[in-house]
Amino acid sequence: MAALDEPLTKLVGDRTAKVLADSLKLRTVGDLLHHYPRRYAERGELTSLDDLQVDEHVTVLARIEKVTLIPFRGRKGDRLEVIVTDGRSRLTLVFFNQGWRQKELRPGAQGLFAGKVGLFNRTRQLASPDYQLLDQEEGAGQDQTGTAEQFAGRLIPVYPASAQLPSWKLAKAVELALDTRLDEVGEPLPAELRADRGLIGLPEALELIHRPRSRAELERARERLRWDEAFVLQIALAQRRAAAGALPAKPRPVRGGGLLEAFDAKLPFTLTGGQQAVGREIFADLASEHPMHRLLQGEVGSGKTLVALRAMLAVVDAGGQAVLLAPTEVLAQQHHRSIVEMMGELAEGGMLGGSEIGTGVALLTGSMGAPARRRTLSDMACGNAGITIGTHALIEDKVQFQDLGLVVVDEQHRFGVEQRDALRAKGGQPPHLLVMTATPIPRTVAMTVFGDLETSVLDQLPAGRSPISTHVVPALEKPNFLTRAWERIREEVAKGHQAYVVCPRIGDEEDDPKAAKKKRRAPEDLEEPAGADAGSGSDERRPPLSVVETAEMLARGPLAGLRLEILHGRLAPEQKDDVMRRFAAGQVDVLVATTVIEVGVNVPNSTAMVIMDADRFGVSQLHQLRGRVGRGSAPGLCLLVSEMPAGSAARARLDAVAGTLDGFELSRIDLEQRREGDVLGQAQSGVRSSLKVLSVLDDEEVIAAAREEAARLVAADPELAEHQELRAELAGLLDEDRAAYLEKG
Repeated sequence: MAALDEPLTKLVGDRTAKVLADSLKLRTVGDLLHHYPRRYAERGELTSLDDLQVDEHVTVLARIEKVTLIPFRGRKGDRLEVIVTDGRSRLTLVFFNQGWRQKELRPGAQGLFAGKVGLFNRTRQLASPDYQLLDQEEGAGQDQTGTAEQFAGRLIPVYPASAQLPSWKLAKAVELALDTRLDEVGEPLPAELRADRGLIGLPEALELIHRPRSRAELERARERLRWDEAFVLQIALAQRRAAAGALPAKPRPVRGGGLLEAFDAKLPFTLTGGQQAVGREIFADLASEHPMHRLLQGEVGSGKTLVALRAMLAVVDAGGQAVLLAPTEVLAQQHHRSIVEMMGELAEGGMLGGSEIGTGVALLTGSMGAPARRRTLSDMACGNAGITIGTHALIEDKVQFQDLGLVVVDEQHRFGVEQRDALRAKGGQPPHLLVMTATPIPRTVAMTVFGDLETSVLDQLPAGRSPISTHVVPALEKPNFLTRAWERIREEVAKGHQAYVVCPRIGDEEDDPKAAKKKRRAPEDLEEPAGADAGSGSDERRPPLSVVETAEMLARGPLAGLRLEILHGRLAPEQKDDVMRRFAAGQVDVLVATTVIEVGVNVPNSTAMVIMDADRFGVSQLHQLRGRVGRGSAPGLCLLVSEMPAGSAARARLDAVAGTLDGFELSRIDLEQRREGDVLGQAQSGVRSSLKVLSVLDDEEVIAAAREEAARLVAADPELAEHQELRAELAGLLDEDRAAYLEKG
């Protein structure tokens, strides 16, 4: 693999290497060879100019239609306007004081044109673009170094490029690497695997991905490179599963006559079949001498918290302690309140009137007062608190446990890897780990992002849950629909029910910008809308509606006379807790809130929700929010208010949410629209994407097969001692930061 590790300075010189590093983060020959074309053009197959976005750096293949030299009025100089077309639409190229280009930019010629799309007089244009004509022997424009002959008879690669480096200049660097370094490229995939799967060698795959002569050759290259990406990733996860399986852990078998048995006996309902089955899987893991690493995913309202609580009670029965880590104070307080209510006297261990077999259930958050905090820390350290529910405050150095046996992480995507690892490290031996998420995950993503975890799925809702109807309210097109939405809220309240109104922001940012900025950084107040449509032109729209202004508007207008309260992450903890207690007790008719209510909030009497500026939220987040209603016997209603026009991507996303209650289907739509990014967790590992050809949505068969092959290979050769090329490839993928990510999980 030495050839791929070679710095690009030796291949293309210091100047070009610097541009490649600065603009595209390409530093080695391997980086360059694995920088695959974004698409491939064919002669006569012109780029669709309708798809170009303003401010986007583009490379288009188009035909010159008209060339006009326009002198400036009243001063020296001129402007050369070149109109190019794809046969349907047109794009203007503008060159200033470069009239000599008329000799080469002639009507009828085809060429590659690269630049940043601008807007002048409502017409899209490229100002002083780089270009290369394909109908001439010599390359033209600002690039005088190459010829168009390299494109003859085959597909034209169009690379992800930059303003400093157009696609064809990047292609020349790739050509040089292919011509001089390809013979030195190693082979990471085992020969037997390649033969069984009919895969070509890596050198040939790199040649064909960059210089395909046909679509068939291109697909052969992609098939091989998909396997490289899937297999190396699954090797890393298989190694991690093997390492985790070798660690010692204290078994926590279920014991009769304890908390779990007493809790089950007092439940006023029967566990669903899914809850019972998942419970058995978890109990089997807890009884093992190796730490459990299990992902519990399920639909909104499927009872994941109940399943986790039964696991925590089993650990307490076995002499250990359990902790539940929640992403926000509101959710931590809600979990604490609901768990104490479910357990009753079993949560009052050591207290007057408490059960003899009971245990303490503690709450630890960052904003607790000093006396309460000291008392909680003491109960955790001496073992009086069998169960502790908390936020990031649990991770602090001062927090100690007597015998930590189980860590439950709720909504794991809200935590960084280092934070989870710090909590797991507080046990003597590694504690068992249960990760929960209410965001359904497609199977292929589960095999990649969570490939080191065993997965349990809860897809059965408890009996008595009511259906939720969802509708899009087009506020601009049909303002009377919004009027009707507020009427529906009043009708639900008149029936004795309650409602939520959700807004994208709080609304006090302008009052004290410094304080707001500081508060936004607090991890426990994380409540920014996720997945907003980046292509919706949001910069040109009005600011998103806020809780403060919406609550004022509703109190003065359509909901006047109703009992309204606001809830958001910047309220004092005692205020947040007071509001939620009164809302749960039915003393508040309408709660106007941010996404702080997204997960864990359970008020069965709430039947209606209006989400303002719904297009600013992601699909999965809308599904989560919707899950706060319809939790009782009365039907639920969710209204998605948006000003986005029909036919826009944002409206399509809202229509998808309104069209199905299937969280797994919505998670797939969400992933498609957000783009896959790096399935290893780009935001958490801090490194760029490793997946360029493999699609976690479309390549399920490859991922599943790679997982099986990787498991077999790691079982036979855990350290890859007999697979040095694969080991080197793995090291290339898993740089120091990414390796730490996988290790800490």
